[in-house]
Amino acid sequence: MTTETVSSKPDNTKLWGFLFAVYIIWGSTYLGMKIATEIVPPFLLSAFRFLTAGTLMAFISRSSEKQLPSPKQVLSAAFVGLMLIGIGNSSTALAVHYMPSGLVALIVAAIPVWFIGFDWAFFSKQRPTVMTVTGIIVGLAGLFLLFNPFAAATSRNYPLWPIAILAGGCACWALGSLSVSKLTMPAPMQSAAIQMLTGSVFCFVISAVAEPGAWDTLQHISARTFSAYVYLVLIGSLVGFTSYSWLTRNAPPRLLSTYAYVNPVVALFLGWAIGHENLSSQALLACVIVIGGVVLMTLGKRKA
Repeated sequence: MTTETVSSKPDNTKLWGFLFAVYIIWGSTYLGMKIATEIVPPFLLSAFRFLTAGTLMAFISRSSEKQLPSPKQVLSAAFVGLMLIGIGNSSTALAVHYMPSGLVALIVAAIPVWFIGFDWAFFSKQRPTVMTVTGIIVGLAGLFLLFNPFAAATSRNYPLWPIAILAGGCACWALGSLSVSKLTMPAPMQSAAIQMLTGSVFCFVISAVAEPGAWDTLQHISARTFSAYVYLVLIGSLVGFTSYSWLTRNAPPRLLSTYAYVNPVVALFLGWAIGHENLSSQALLACVIVIGGVVLMTLGKRKA
């Protein structure tokens, strides 16, 4: 979250270049996590991913942000990192390990439900508009159509229990994001580095408890797995963050918010084209309904 003034006349070439990068990169990370967790368990993968990305970001921040953060700023960034990366992102890695990556992206696309609910309950106390509530209902209806829990289990080739873990991760992501405005945060790159490193430590601990034998899988890493890992670190974490950070300072909010609509479509397409995931007509219909709900939620929140 940023309080910097949006540039009145950003470079259109750079604007659309960074926006396209966020569209593709963040939409593709779901498949990247799917491939990377074929061998390495999701929490250990997340731990190494953000240890590497956080360390690189810390070195980058030293050249542009000279002043060291205060202990209070470090604790604030660590809390946000625990919520966003430690719990939020790692729950996504866990979900894509068991479920089609495109469907996981659709659930994450409905994250505005958590933002709106927490903002109303704990932050701005602003009641959602009729359009926002309509969007929530439409989005949840789309998810119900997609994962119909009353359908026979044999009609799916994946379990439903990761959805509960992912829902908790999305809730933590929203709560951590909303908390930023109430906290004293370090400079942007320092904050990103601290968040990634905190999330990494949390994932190492969870992996040690919940993933017995996880370290033994490292000796079986294939070129495919390693390539996905490198992509997640260099492209997903570093390039994706840099692009999004520039957009928060230079892109109109209405344009920036479109990534939430495009990412699931990219994830669904890549999951089908590269990951050989099934893309049924019902899934496509649910995708349209969920994204329509997200659009209504976003428009309703903006109107308010």
